[in-house]
Amino acid sequence: MLFAGTSLTAGLGLVPDSAYPMLIQRKIDSAGLPFDVVNAGVSGETSSGLVDRLGWLLRARFDVLVLETGANDGLRGIPVSTLRTNLETAVGRIKAKRPDATVAVIQMEALPNLGPKYTSEFHDVFPSVATKHHVALIPFLLNGVAGQRNLNQGDGVHPNNTGERIVAENVWKSLRPILESLAAKKG
Repeated sequence: MLFAGTSLTAGLGLVPDSAYPMLIQRKIDSAGLPFDVVNAGVSGETSSGLVDRLGWLLRARFDVLVLETGANDGLRGIPVSTLRTNLETAVGRIKAKRPDATVAVIQMEALPNLGPKYTSEFHDVFPSVATKHHVALIPFLLNGVAGQRNLNQGDGVHPNNTGERIVAENVWKSLRPILESLAAKKG
C-alpha cells in the first residue's frame, strides 16, 4: 500500500513513525489485514510535482495507492484548472499502468483567504475526478483538525501528534472497508 502526498503525508515535524500512514499501518496490523504501508510523502510537493514523480512511484509494488495532493497548490493559489488537470493526469496514468490497483483520492480544501469562488472550485475537483475515474474518495484529510490550535504544530498547518491520530482515524474510516474487501478477494 503506497501513500503519495505532501508534507501532511510525510509527517513534517513529527517523528517518522508518527505520520498518519504509519498510524494506518498499526491499524492494519491490529485488524489482521495483509498490507504493508510505504509512505511516499514529500514536503512542499504540488500536484505538478506528483505528476513529475509518477514514473518513480509506479515502479513500486502496491495493491492500493492513496493520493493526497493539492494542499500546496491551494497555499500557492495555483489555478484550480491546473490542479484538476494534474490530478486527472495522475489518476489516469496510475490506472493505465496499474489497472489492478485500487486508487483512493483524499479530499483537500483550500484556505478561505483565496475567496469563495476559488475554495468552492478547489473543493469540487476531488469528488469530480474521483467520480470521473471511478476511484475512491476519502473525506477531507484534516477534518476536525484544521484550524484547531491545540491539534496543530506551531505553524498552524501541520497536525501535532494528537491531531495526527485524528487524521489517521479520518483516513481509516474510509480505507478499512476497502482493505477488508481486497483482503477477502485475495482469500
